[in-house]
Amino acid sequence: MAKEDYELVIGLEVHAELSTKTKIFCSCETEFGAEPNTHICPVCTAMPGALPVLNEKVIEYAVKAGLATNCTISQDSKNDRKNYFYPDLPKSYQISQFDKPLCSNGYIEIEDDLGNPKKIRILRIHIEEDAGKLNHNELSGGSLVDLNRAGVPLIEIVSEPDIRSSGEADRYLKKLKSILQYIDVSDCKMQEGSLRADVNVSVHKKNEPFGTRHEMKNMNSFKSIQRAIEYEKDSQISDAERGITISQETLRWDDFEGRTFNMRDKEDAQDYRYFPEPDLAQIKLSDEYIENIRKSLPEMPESRRARYMSELGLSEKDANLLTASKALSDIFEKAGEICKNYKSVCNWLNSDVARILNEREEEPEQIPFTAENLAELVKLIDDGTISSSIGKKVLDELFENPRSPKQIIEEKGWVQISDESAIKEVVIKILEANPGSVADFKAGKDRALGFLVGQAMKETKGKGNPKMLNEMFLEELRK
Repeated sequence: MAKEDYELVIGLEVHAELSTKTKIFCSCETEFGAEPNTHICPVCTAMPGALPVLNEKVIEYAVKAGLATNCTISQDSKNDRKNYFYPDLPKSYQISQFDKPLCSNGYIEIEDDLGNPKKIRILRIHIEEDAGKLNHNELSGGSLVDLNRAGVPLIEIVSEPDIRSSGEADRYLKKLKSILQYIDVSDCKMQEGSLRADVNVSVHKKNEPFGTRHEMKNMNSFKSIQRAIEYEKDSQISDAERGITISQETLRWDDFEGRTFNMRDKEDAQDYRYFPEPDLAQIKLSDEYIENIRKSLPEMPESRRARYMSELGLSEKDANLLTASKALSDIFEKAGEICKNYKSVCNWLNSDVARILNEREEEPEQIPFTAENLAELVKLIDDGTISSSIGKKVLDELFENPRSPKQIIEEKGWVQISDESAIKEVVIKILEANPGSVADFKAGKDRALGFLVGQAMKETKGKGNPKMLNEMFLEELRK
């Protein structure tokens, strides 16, 4: 059978670290990057007799996430013990939620591969604590445990198996990330592990029951997730074609080798021996509590997109690109308000800034300069201090060493040449050096003017005032 005769089925379990100041069951800080084992206490290291106390902010953030993803919020929820052994899990169980999650039956709307709207259903969102981290030392051949992350609050967002391609998975994850950032419950810094996904993949012949799934654990790169899905799809179809039985497994994705490796057999719920957490009371939420959180939700991406199109005159494509990231959208709004040129700010963000981020393989939240810096750059171009070509050089500097654009152009000597006599001198020099282009212009070939202006910009190393050059070339050519 051909690949087209099989259907790919994907379900995603996304773990997002919540941006609370303290951990889920104790008062230890959640700050990333601290020295190992400096943000720990008897509770998060599971000392005998230490008792957990639930951080109310975790409930608030989880409910916020549920409301933003169209979930039903449970007013009667509880915590459960999920039992398993791992070296960085001090208690040998994780406090999570089993049969009564805080949020359930939601959805996120994305576009399918043909551009049509599609709802990806969310089965549940529940709260749980993170485990610690093993730091592997290849030189000594051992590992050290850092428990700073143990007890950091997570929400786990579990989708239904509604995703049918790696592209849909990518759009779902990016939309989910955007929502969590807009409601300000997680910074979603994938490079720091605060957003990661377990990816469940299976294939089956069309019109037949779903196949057996493989789960790839703790993936924190959109590109890697897409590559892993494509690899698993091809691998499972190949096995099915050869009559090899696919067993339920947990896999590790190796990004360097571009393939998966078996970690262990995949556990089911009964393997974790769930039971209610005896040291924590049930979670009871009132209508008023839920409604107050609903009222606190900020403007969401869809609303911003519509406003950018109706009030600021942006195209649908530009509005979509800007609102896909809260960081990008916030910079756009603030910079546009300062310089009063939203269209120019939009162009810089969606073209040159996007290009540089792509080259550096970074996300919009990693932009190193401020909205004020970008607004200043736009103003310098609008008032004729620098040209757009010099503006591109300034932008490169802003990525490498963020500071005032005005300071950059003064340091580099990039102020635009707008002196009339200096411009005229350059124009005469270019005309004398290019008699063929002069003849072409006079023969009606308008493109010759663009060539001459380009030569003048090259002569002035991008510092010539383009408007003045255009006007002066026309004046001289029409004599």
